[in-house]
Amino acid sequence: MPVIGVQLHTQDTHVMIDNGILQLTLLNPDGIVTGIRYNGIDNLLEVLNGEDNRGYWDLVWNSPGTPGTTGSFDVIKGTSFKVIVENEDQVEVSFTRTWDSSQEGKLVPLNIDKRFIVLRGCSGFYTYAIYEHLKDWPGFNLAETRIAFKLRKDKFHYMAMADNRQRYMPLPDDRLSGRGQALAYPEAVLLVNPVEPDFKGEVDDKYQYSCDNKDSQVHGWICTTDQPAVGFWMVTPSNEFRSGGPVKQNLTSHVGPTTLAVFLSAHYTGEDLVPKFSAGEAWKKVFGPVFIYLNCTMDGDEPLSLWEDAKQQMIIEVQSWPYTFPASDDFPKSNQRGKVNGRLLVNDRYVSDDNIPANGAYIGLAPPGNVGSWQRECKDYQFWTKTDINGYFLINDIRPGDYNLYAWVPGFIGDYQYSAAITITPGSEIEVGDLVYKPPRNGPTLWEIGIPDRSAAEFYVPDPNPKYINKVYVNHPDRKIDTNKYQGTTWQIRFKLDNVDQGSSYKLRVAIASATFSELQVQINDPKTNPLFSSGLIGRDNSIARHGIHGLYWLYNVDVPGKLLVQGDNTIFLTQPRSSSPFQGIMYDYIRLEGPSKLSSNEEYMSSTL
Repeated sequence: MPVIGVQLHTQDTHVMIDNGILQLTLLNPDGIVTGIRYNGIDNLLEVLNGEDNRGYWDLVWNSPGTPGTTGSFDVIKGTSFKVIVENEDQVEVSFTRTWDSSQEGKLVPLNIDKRFIVLRGCSGFYTYAIYEHLKDWPGFNLAETRIAFKLRKDKFHYMAMADNRQRYMPLPDDRLSGRGQALAYPEAVLLVNPVEPDFKGEVDDKYQYSCDNKDSQVHGWICTTDQPAVGFWMVTPSNEFRSGGPVKQNLTSHVGPTTLAVFLSAHYTGEDLVPKFSAGEAWKKVFGPVFIYLNCTMDGDEPLSLWEDAKQQMIIEVQSWPYTFPASDDFPKSNQRGKVNGRLLVNDRYVSDDNIPANGAYIGLAPPGNVGSWQRECKDYQFWTKTDINGYFLINDIRPGDYNLYAWVPGFIGDYQYSAAITITPGSEIEVGDLVYKPPRNGPTLWEIGIPDRSAAEFYVPDPNPKYINKVYVNHPDRKIDTNKYQGTTWQIRFKLDNVDQGSSYKLRVAIASATFSELQVQINDPKTNPLFSSGLIGRDNSIARHGIHGLYWLYNVDVPGKLLVQGDNTIFLTQPRSSSPFQGIMYDYIRLEGPSKLSSNEEYMSSTL
């Protein structure tokens, strides 16, 4: 049977694109997706919602100088419709909204061009958008931008975002008063009288399904009420347009049923990842394309086979990046991009006399900045990969521009930055050779706790109150002293030293995986003395409230005078004193005490327990 060509049908209030596999309907000129007809289902989107509340691009913005991560919520509605490409192989349409000074204070000062693409023989559609701020326009803050699809609650009940993170989900009705009880954090709801009794006693919270950018390439829903079963999947083939680097966490799919593609957010980071644009600052960025993939089971297939198929389709999309078909000149094709390759080695004389290949290191290009600045970079593009077992890396398909080369190596603390700036031009191939990272190190390791991987995974977390669980995370603390009163927390690290050089300096390294309105204080052997070190107030990650085990990375290097240590038993006190909320706290990544540099690694004996 021949593959039907793509057809475009334009009406006064709607635009419909049909390729014989699906029909995509959008409001004209708003560019809001109102209908997706597929496999005999007249609309995959929630028909109980208004037409402008089914599939849309949105953003949150506020005026320059406004603190925080909130602002005005704006479902982006176009004011002009245009056909960009129309032939039997492809239809690409554009919905634009143009800003002018009469809208100052009412709309974000951006020109926004939303694009939708349907290809011949393709079981899905693509969407991307071009945001542009002109130099003479007023400034603004952009707290969030994303795409949201709200699916039919009578059909889509099974959500999947990873092999070990998938399940039948509660209904949105279960979160309403009478069926759900709001908890301390507003997104968290205890299901007390759900429609499906099996969910009773669980907690539903959209942040339970957040995911690192590097791992969030496909997620979505399966409709098991119809036969054959149908899948709706969000495929993100590249992270180049997402802010914050590979371990930035974002929302995926959650009760609604809702599926998101989040490009920019302050979740798990706070205001540090809210880009602030000043008057006189020109800026343009392309978000996407992402692919909305639709699939259905064949005779005899299990519904969950749709998840396996979606993963395979994701691999195809990743291998096809950058796409050849988007018509915008602002999306460079592969031959208009460049590449960088080389090798990363680690030099730590207390681990090895020789340079060590940086196996599994994260290495990438991001806009010029300081060491580690990539994790707070949120305006432009980033390009990351991982080194192989021998430390070699290749970063392909880099947009033209000026960059720094950054890296961090699991198993070692700190951040690497290549000393020279890198300029990518179309077709450029840059060989940087052998790069050597020297992680922070003064002396031999006397003891260490955890694994330096920017995660609190190795640190003990008590089992949650069984009254407040999600069954997906069973077997995965607040210190409350009275109703709604909390107190600071002190951890003790107890260890023995057989010998102490009281005339030398020791070094305490504390790597923090996340902090929320917290402070780290360090005391040595006497908890009643003034702190030897204080970080001051740090962090707005909110990872505790959002079920995370990492946020922004912090590394503190504390000089410990030898005169504060004693031969025999010692204790280091780590205190987080701030306690106005249950969500304040520090998540540790890794802690290490180093001896004076003149000591060899076997000159001292020590033991440590928490």
